[in-house]
Amino acid sequence: MDFSSILQGISIWALPVLLAITFHEVAHGYAAWKLGDDTAYRLGRVNLNPLRHIDPFGTVILPAMLVISGTGFVFGWAKPVPVRFDRLSKPRRDMILVAAAGPAANIALATVAALLFHVLPLLPDASALWFKENLKNAIYINVILAVFNMLPLPPLDGGRVAVGLLPYPLAVRLAAVERYGFFILIGLFLLPRFAGEYAAYVDVIGWVMRPPIEALGIFFYSLAGYW
Repeated sequence: MDFSSILQGISIWALPVLLAITFHEVAHGYAAWKLGDDTAYRLGRVNLNPLRHIDPFGTVILPAMLVISGTGFVFGWAKPVPVRFDRLSKPRRDMILVAAAGPAANIALATVAALLFHVLPLLPDASALWFKENLKNAIYINVILAVFNMLPLPPLDGGRVAVGLLPYPLAVRLAAVERYGFFILIGLFLLPRFAGEYAAYVDVIGWVMRPPIEALGIFFYSLAGYW
């Protein structure tokens, strides 16, 4: 991949990735603030300035490496917004709302990106093509983030939603998994890579994520009139 291709790749991925992870984290902080915990607000994290949310590796280095490698897949994350669940008005209920706010923000961004496709005919051809690629990538990255984060495994948002919904004894057990959650996720991602010809039989993440990603992709690209 030559230097111009690298710059082109960065130019059509940087804005969608930054917006997706920034709005995701701001939504968590805003929801927590309105529900009784102003920790994120006091730390300046309820702010749409991406610099407030950048994680050097997850926001910059990893996405850049993926673009340069030409994998066609870009992923990243921001610094998690601090939330004191014990300070929320109704901790169990509000934990669900705070956790769900991030993926909900990503779905909202995907909707906006899909609708903006209908503005493209008003733009000059050269800029319309660039904006089209940005909008396609915005739909893609926001759908991926929403679905991934709703996996029912702490510390992901879906895990916290599950903890809030489950009966107390089960909720306590699931919450206890959080300290191992990151390692479990890494193991689930890597398992198919080491399974060789049996990869399809152990691709748990793929089994869970693929159907909602495909369904949401069809919906949003249909909304965009892209088919």
